[in-house]
Amino acid sequence: MSTDDPTTGETVTDETPTGTTPLLQVGGLEKTFGGNHVLRGVDFSVTSGSVTVLIGPSGSGKTTVLRCLNALEIPEAGVVRIDDVSVDFATRPPARRLVSLRTQSAMVFQAHNLFPHMSVLQNVMEGPVTVQKRPVEEVRAQAVALLDRVGLADKAGQHPFELSGGQQQRVGIARALAMRPRLLLFDEPTSALDPELVGEVLGVMKDLAGEGWTMVVVTHEIRFAQQVSDQVLFMDHGVILERGDPQAVLTDPSHDRTRTFLKRILEPI
Repeated sequence: MSTDDPTTGETVTDETPTGTTPLLQVGGLEKTFGGNHVLRGVDFSVTSGSVTVLIGPSGSGKTTVLRCLNALEIPEAGVVRIDDVSVDFATRPPARRLVSLRTQSAMVFQAHNLFPHMSVLQNVMEGPVTVQKRPVEEVRAQAVALLDRVGLADKAGQHPFELSGGQQQRVGIARALAMRPRLLLFDEPTSALDPELVGEVLGVMKDLAGEGWTMVVVTHEIRFAQQVSDQVLFMDHGVILERGDPQAVLTDPSHDRTRTFLKRILEPI
């Protein structure tokens, strides 16, 4: 698959990461908001057990891509396939098909999005019990184990306002894992955190990558991308301008726009 760079006219070719049949395949995503053409034919693929990081300036379309992957936003055109569930958005898919796509992934949001009136344990249990209709006691046991996994077993009875931002985000990760998704989506999970809290969230994410979870991560944490990702996608103006392994994209990018972006975010203030 290929797309045209709207700023240079260059053709950008999609390359599937090394591995078997991709768990995630995205082709031709188009999304507009009013007169704003946010996604312009986005194509990429992700193999099972790999970590893909999306980088780029604000407004480049990164978050919109994530939201289209689980149909929180409905694109005007394009195909998203996760495992054996495929949706062609140009055909106006029925609601049940969108629900099937949503069950394949789980999102960790920038702003936590925890239910403030629920305890930490209840937040983790809510999706599996309410949406997946799984037995309460089975879900409770899983939720307790997941909270222990993210280092918050002792916070199960507390409410979100009693936790730090980093702790709230780790609850969000446990909540996503509780849905047993094939794909984990992270939308700038550390951008709202104080600098000293970033490491505890990235540490959990690194552990998940080491365990073989398939992840698509929107982030400005370049060191995380260098250490953990299998491929990096650089977006600008709704198009993936550059893609490849982190060493190539982050240390020796081929596109002028990528070099300019990295120079600006890596330069000391």
